[in-house]
This record gives sequence, structure tokens and C-alpha cells, in this order.
Amino acid sequence: MVSPMPNLSEIWPLFDLTLRTPRLTLRPMRDEDLAGLADAAVAGIHDPAVMPFGVPWTDAPKGDLVRNLAQYQWMLRTKVAQDNWHVAFAVLLDGRVIGSQDLSAVAFSTRKTVETGSWLTRESQGNGLGKEMRAAMLMFAFDYLGADFAETSAAAWNAASIGVSKAVGYVPNGVHRASRRAGQVNDEIHFRLTSESLVRPEWELAVNGFEPVRSQLLG
Repeated sequence: MVSPMPNLSEIWPLFDLTLRTPRLTLRPMRDEDLAGLADAAVAGIHDPAVMPFGVPWTDAPKGDLVRNLAQYQWMLRTKVAQDNWHVAFAVLLDGRVIGSQDLSAVAFSTRKTVETGSWLTRESQGNGLGKEMRAAMLMFAFDYLGADFAETSAAAWNAASIGVSKAVGYVPNGVHRASRRAGQVNDEIHFRLTSESLVRPEWELAVNGFEPVRSQLLG
């Protein structure tokens, strides 16, 4: 008798993980999310006159940008291993992808530290969604993965990103000089957060599909 083929979530448990907040659903990026992610990126994330990302990926022409975005998401899956991972979560509002929230770690079992990064479409900014998705990711990292620290960074001019970091409890943790576009440099501020210092929202985070993911990420 031929054994039944495993389904995709058995092969890749992250595909069954979902985090839910009052307004948002966050889930590790699926192929079905890539078109929506590309639409969100093309719709605009930031003022073209400034570059908030360490790699200026939004400067690419539209055709290159959407292909690069898909290739990057596929590449991230090849980097997922126990104790070392970078997982990009699609951020959905009313079923539509409006951005990405990333969570990564290196030597997690010893460092107990995660890093976060994120972006939202410009039309989705300014109404608390950035804070909501960041709080969700941090609660997942601290309460489910067992992290002790979370780190992030932002350009010194990026008041919106810095405001979100401070609102959830991060404190400044150093500055370095960064180059985002050729010939352009600016200060980048680093932030650090402990599990005890997280400013928790009034709502509860709903998490589904975590147990298989535990072994995929933590062993």
C-alpha cells in the first residue's frame, strides 16, 4: 500500500501558523500572499525622496520590484533552520495584504534575542496598525518562543518608526552611520526591548498552529 502524501503544512508547519489581533491577521508568507504583497509595495510605502530601508529595494522599477520581492520571500524559506531563522509574516486587514512584519534570530537558544522589521502601505499608516502588528509579533516572540530580548533599528529621521518602537517599550541602544542609497548616509538608531518592559496592549493575541512550529524553529 502506498503511504498518503503529506500535506503542505506537514512539510512546512509555518504555513499553518496564524496570529490574530483585533484588526489584523499575521501569517508566515504563503505563495498566495505574494501578489497582494507586490500590490501593496507598488502602491507605495514611503516618500520616494527618502529611503527607510537598509537595502533600497523600493527604488527598483515596478517589474523588477515585484519579481525581486517574490524571490526574496522564497529565499527566506531556505534560511529557516532550528535556532536560526528569518520569517516574514504577511499582514492582512480585512483579507487584504497591507504589509509585512519580519521576525529573525541567530543562535536563538543561547542569545534568546529576536530582531523585528516591518513595513506598511502609506494608506495604512497613521492609524495604529503599525503598533498593533509590532505588539503582536513581540508577544509571540516573548510568550511563545521564549525570547528575552528584541532588537530593531530605524533611520534617525524616521519619526513614525521610532514612535512605534518607543510606544511598545523599546529604549535606544546605540547609533551607527548607515548608507541606504549610493552617496547618501544618515544615522541609524538601534533599540532594545526586554520581555519585562514590553508595553502590552489591552487585547489578547490569538495564536493558532504553534505546536508544530515550535519544533521547526526551536527543536
